[in-house]
Amino acid sequence: MSPRPSFGVPRKLARWAAVVPVVAAGAGLLFATSAQTSQGTDLRSSGRADLVDVIRAQDLKVRERGAAVQQLQAEVDALTARAAPGNNAVAQLGREATRLAPLVGTAAVTGPGVSVALDDAKRTAASLPEGLTADDLVVHQQDVQNVVNALWAGGAEAMMLMDQRVISTSAVRCVGNTLILQGRVYSPPYIIQAIGNPVALRAALGRSPQIKIYKQYVDAVGLGYDVKSKDKLIFPAYAGSLSLLNARTQP
Repeated sequence: MSPRPSFGVPRKLARWAAVVPVVAAGAGLLFATSAQTSQGTDLRSSGRADLVDVIRAQDLKVRERGAAVQQLQAEVDALTARAAPGNNAVAQLGREATRLAPLVGTAAVTGPGVSVALDDAKRTAASLPEGLTADDLVVHQQDVQNVVNALWAGGAEAMMLMDQRVISTSAVRCVGNTLILQGRVYSPPYIIQAIGNPVALRAALGRSPQIKIYKQYVDAVGLGYDVKSKDKLIFPAYAGSLSLLNARTQP
């Protein structure tokens, strides 16, 4: 029995029937070439992922060099003290440096204060209400900076971000979904601690317009925000460089 004719199908399809094997063969050649070129690696690796890997590698170097700086600084201080034990000017400068050290971050400090934790929301973008995006589910650089600014405004005497002492030249930067501070990379939750009057510090957080906006997203999408008063916080001395490499004035 002869095949049943098919009606209603455009005739142009007959041409494509002849072309399909050629296209399939070409696609197979491309796949083979791609496999040979990649040698089992991802040809479309994310540039942002590469950047984070580079920063993490530099993070280790920063930790090692920070420890070396601390050791060298201790040796310099010891040699300076031995070189001029009777110099009144040097002694006066030393006393002044000791007095200012807790304020600028070069001395360890202890006292009561508060701890603030910021964290990404634990939900998917598909579950978001209309008008919100996946960008609203993560803690951003400005969120951390707003907490830091509010705590300084509330009379903080010293501050820590994660495991690093924050000083006047400290700057938080966003790298993908992580933060970088003084050459080191951190993932959420982000912990900001401040030594000072806990009542005054909590009141400053409550007055901040920027933190009020952040708390709206806490309610809307579940961003993390937790403030705790602490009877005793212990901060180590800042171990990095105090020299400014670049600076500019604002008009």
